[in-house]
Amino acid sequence: MKTIDIIHDEHRALASVLQALRYIVGEIRNGKMQPDFRLLAAMVDYITQVPEKVHHPKEDDFLFPKLRSRSAEAAALIDTLEQQHSDGYRMTTALLQALIHYQSVGAPGFAAFEDLVREYLDFNWNHLNLEESQLLPMARHALSEDDWRELDAAFCANFNPYTGAAGEFAELFRKIVNLTPAPYGLGSAV
Repeated sequence: MKTIDIIHDEHRALASVLQALRYIVGEIRNGKMQPDFRLLAAMVDYITQVPEKVHHPKEDDFLFPKLRSRSAEAAALIDTLEQQHSDGYRMTTALLQALIHYQSVGAPGFAAFEDLVREYLDFNWNHLNLEESQLLPMARHALSEDDWRELDAAFCANFNPYTGAAGEFAELFRKIVNLTPAPYGLGSAV
């Protein structure tokens, strides 16, 4: 089941950026770090672009329809996850707008940005947990070996959790890693 391994890997890649974002925002709130808007913009860009271009299309176009056709029990969960995909994109758009506002007005814009970051992180951890704890076990149970072969082929055609299928996110991920200070990246403390 390469599909499940790919989903796990993509979740880990996204989670690493989300965890680093939580750390950076916390350090700014606590006065231990000055905002690095290049880093924050790269992180928001990654969490907006990679799910929309790399991760969600495979689920929406291949896994969800296949599972829906094999398990009536999965329909409500898939409906929820599809709605969360839409909601997540809207949330990252709002997060980007809050980041632009924060960058333009400085410290007075931090609280609104931080609130949206926290809201998005809570939302996204819930989403990832639903997929990991409910969707994937349902899929393991309901799908046949032939289904998995078909899904594996589709998922392998669009897989690299750090860079995207065409490598378009390699530089962005590298930038995040190099700008994020330890313990989440290779950058120096600001």
